[in-house]
Amino acid sequence: MEIQTAKYRGLLALSPLLVFLGVYLASSLIAHDFYRIPVSVAFLIASIYGLIICKGRTFEERLGIFSEGAANKTILLMIWIFIMAGAFAETAKDIGAINATVNLAMKVLPGKLIYAGLFLAACFISMAIGTSVGTIAALAPIAAGVAEEMALGGSTGFGTDAPFIMAIIVGGAFFGDNLSFISDTTIAATRTQECSMADKFKVNIRIVGPAAIIVTILYILIGSSVSATPQSEPIEWVLLIPYFLVIALALSRVNVIAVLAIGIALNGTIGLIQGNFVWNGFLESIGRGISGMGDLIIVTLLAGGMLELIKVNGGMDYIVGLMTKRIRSKRGAEFSISALVSIANLCTANNTIAIISIGRIARDISLRFGLDSRKTASILDTFSCLIQGIIPYGAQMLMAASLSGISAISIMGYLYYPVVVGLCAVCAIVFRLPRKYS
Repeated sequence: MEIQTAKYRGLLALSPLLVFLGVYLASSLIAHDFYRIPVSVAFLIASIYGLIICKGRTFEERLGIFSEGAANKTILLMIWIFIMAGAFAETAKDIGAINATVNLAMKVLPGKLIYAGLFLAACFISMAIGTSVGTIAALAPIAAGVAEEMALGGSTGFGTDAPFIMAIIVGGAFFGDNLSFISDTTIAATRTQECSMADKFKVNIRIVGPAAIIVTILYILIGSSVSATPQSEPIEWVLLIPYFLVIALALSRVNVIAVLAIGIALNGTIGLIQGNFVWNGFLESIGRGISGMGDLIIVTLLAGGMLELIKVNGGMDYIVGLMTKRIRSKRGAEFSISALVSIANLCTANNTIAIISIGRIARDISLRFGLDSRKTASILDTFSCLIQGIIPYGAQMLMAASLSGISAISIMGYLYYPVVVGLCAVCAIVFRLPRKYS
């Protein structure tokens, strides 16, 4: 009886997430349009439901739990980044920086290598700056511009639409998020498993490196089917300065918010000098950029609150108990750790928090079954980044969708890198690879 009750409570605690998925997916399928149904509405319904089922507390206490989740330090930091990224993207667009950058890409990269080039650029930048959000903030407007130019230039063939090109950036962004020495996920994974970053990298690159190579080759092959290459216009080099500076500062490990603030100021300076702005026009451009992030900010706050309710009500504890009770082997232990961090990421929509949430449990499992801590850290980081890279309500996908004016759902069908990474990671567990660390 007690077991049944615990099971019921665990499923009930997780049910707000199921309500969100059900409302959004069902409504979109009924409407035959994933663009029509706002994600914020689905989260609002799920959040209200989560408040209702939270028993044993007053309504004020329930709202307090929800508010604490929404006001989480990590979430508020993401909102800061959203605000600055929106302002930077809009001011860059208004002075013509995006078009200038796209024109440069068209000249430098042969048409057949444009997809592979964008992917490798995203991999490199994310590896250098250690953040998928920062990478997407910098490259998403450029990718959207490339997609638009290809459409205007008469390019045809598979993969010439905006969701496909945006998926390239999202995939590359998670390459560095997974591997970078300054990534939050790398820091969290190595600290919880008590291993060095360098050792974790040696294992991790052997798991995801083949995936990056496979996807690069795939993008080269897809690029070869494009029937026409868009014609670029003359490059206005002064307009490239904001993006070059933003990328350079990011690579120098300057805080992403400070980087974007400098970028906004530079956009305004160039725009005022060239006559693209009067002073109030610059402020209006910033305002439009911030307003354009409004829905994303609301979704982030609602998601944070709802997921905190799930955690407090025991949803995470239930999943952990369910996944760990039948472990019998090293392979089973590694699969359990991968499943735990994946489910935690589904419930928190934050790969760093997911790792921190089950890091201690993963360490206990690792010690009990004699797993190599370096591979355990790699599994935690890889699977958390994999899930974060495919969920439509993750910060990265929502930002990519917002900056490009498309649906996050439309991007999901083209996320080749996360899918291939997932296959490589599963093979690493099944076939006990790399041998030295298994």
